[in-house]
Amino acid sequence: MAEDRPRFGLEVLDADGAVLAAVGRATPGEVVVGPLTVTVEVGEPDAAGLAPVTLDVTAGGDPFTGHLRLVAGVDDASDPWWLIPGLFYGENRPAACERRFPRFEVGAADAAGMVSDHWSFRSDRAATPAVFAWGEGGGVVVLTAETSACGLTGVGFDHAGTRARAHVVFPFREDPVTYYGSSAPLPATAASYTWRPGERVRLSASVGTLPAQRHGYAPVLRSVYEANRHAHPVEPWCTLEDAAAIAAEGLVRWHYDPDPGVLLETVGFDREVTGRDGQRVDRQAMHVGWVSGIPWAYALLAHGRRVGAADEVAAAERVIDFICSQLSPSGTFWGRWERGRGWLQSWTPLRGGLHARTLGEATLFLLRALDLGDDVAAAHPAWVTAVRSNLDVVCTRQRSDGNVGSVHHADDGRVLSWAGASGLTWVAAFAAAQRWDDDGRYLAAAIRAGEYYARFVEAEFIHGAPEDVDLAPTSEDGYAAVMAYVALHRRTGEQRWLDLARRAADWMLTFRYTYNVDFAPRTMLGAYGFATRGADQASPSNQHLHAYGLVCTRELIELAEACGDQYYRERADEALACFRQLLPREDGELNAYRGMITERYYQTACFQPKGMLLTLSHAWSAGVLLVGCEQALDATGSRP
Repeated sequence: MAEDRPRFGLEVLDADGAVLAAVGRATPGEVVVGPLTVTVEVGEPDAAGLAPVTLDVTAGGDPFTGHLRLVAGVDDASDPWWLIPGLFYGENRPAACERRFPRFEVGAADAAGMVSDHWSFRSDRAATPAVFAWGEGGGVVVLTAETSACGLTGVGFDHAGTRARAHVVFPFREDPVTYYGSSAPLPATAASYTWRPGERVRLSASVGTLPAQRHGYAPVLRSVYEANRHAHPVEPWCTLEDAAAIAAEGLVRWHYDPDPGVLLETVGFDREVTGRDGQRVDRQAMHVGWVSGIPWAYALLAHGRRVGAADEVAAAERVIDFICSQLSPSGTFWGRWERGRGWLQSWTPLRGGLHARTLGEATLFLLRALDLGDDVAAAHPAWVTAVRSNLDVVCTRQRSDGNVGSVHHADDGRVLSWAGASGLTWVAAFAAAQRWDDDGRYLAAAIRAGEYYARFVEAEFIHGAPEDVDLAPTSEDGYAAVMAYVALHRRTGEQRWLDLARRAADWMLTFRYTYNVDFAPRTMLGAYGFATRGADQASPSNQHLHAYGLVCTRELIELAEACGDQYYRERADEALACFRQLLPREDGELNAYRGMITERYYQTACFQPKGMLLTLSHAWSAGVLLVGCEQALDATGSRP
């Protein structure tokens, strides 16, 4: 192998994971690794530096049950950085994060606490089955496909001293424990494969080297996307217009309750199922943003105005009226409403806390509702009062370094937490308030906040956006960052914001599946042929696919035009194609009713078995599809 080609080694593991034999550096040709003989072929690196590796594996005189692991590493990694797309980011779980899921720590061996210096996972947990590892001077990447001749593959890494290693393994191993979505891990698990004498098994992987800059993952993942886009097709069930109509009908028919004027957060597919109290399983609650509330009411309002649906317009206006009619004592929106309890704080353990991301998202989409036409503001003065109040009080609370806070007290407005990047959504809200920004202070606040939160984008670790996963990195942090920096570029035209928007988009797209997961044919997702390319892993903590990435369809399209790079538009289009699958178009389809749209598609063994989908319709799932469709129709000029 030429010296400029990536280096890698091979290890044979027994069924329990113990290393039986290893070759530190595998070169083209035949190599014996314990009970296996491997013929190694290495191809020319592609434009991203990925060299294809083919391993033809045979057993010796006896059958062998175990694993073959391909390993590449760096030697200057006393403090390594990791990336498994959609699954593992750096330390992955900050020490202060209250949600428990796999965390890396140098020298750690706390399996029960899910803190370790080595991790291995099944590949379908990853948006791309690739492992990136960095030391001080550069890094390595190894990747493979989800499945192989040995079955489901695995990805992982380990660290000792200054040596950081990335690996792919055939078939998969999960070690030191298995994460299934709860704070208590399951025991380590592994697939099994037996190599038999005379049998030749062909396995494929790729290996590459990386620059020291952590953003070096971007061209690699782009290369994988380009290679997979034709091999992994996505066939939507309906047009953008039809999908929008189905989503809008679902919001009105199933989630809208005119008394008092809310979008109920979840509604059960099965209308005969009840809880212990005899009531339906529908969640009698509404957040002001995020999983319900103003963003999706805005989408319904935009669609209703476009198609002339008076019932949709009336429902949307009533929801926004209700949210704007009663602000918290501190001047912002409340966090959520519950039937029988009224307006309450957000989902945070901090007493009286309101989550900045939820407040910012509600404010941003209220601004967009007011921008639908001059008649909207004229007819709804309470909306104007609410949007100004939210903008003014959060602007006043902004710290001198630009941080707008992550959790605010509902009564007195004190900032209860400054941690994480959940304030990013306020960058977009402040920047979008041009119509109301007579003295320029909202733009000034957006710029200060944009500068502050840039450190998270530049560190490739954005975290804190969703209320329910504390300080975990999530795809939703990526959406918030893209919306923030595109909004700043839209308002100012400055290149710095465009550069940050592009970098944020690349990070966000690490969560987007670049391949179609292989489902068992009798599972729900397998039977319907659900194609996962274009769907996003929610987070390393919430390992299921979701559609929330459609919220920034407009921004990805705008970014593509501003950069002269249609790649970002293509990634927006693939997400829209993905989530125009599995739409109940008639009552009874998918064991649901027309317009019911699930939140979760289970592409791996987490929370539920692989191949299932959650039989609850979520207001945000219908709402975000409606947002994405409306934004795409705007961009294509398809509106009348």
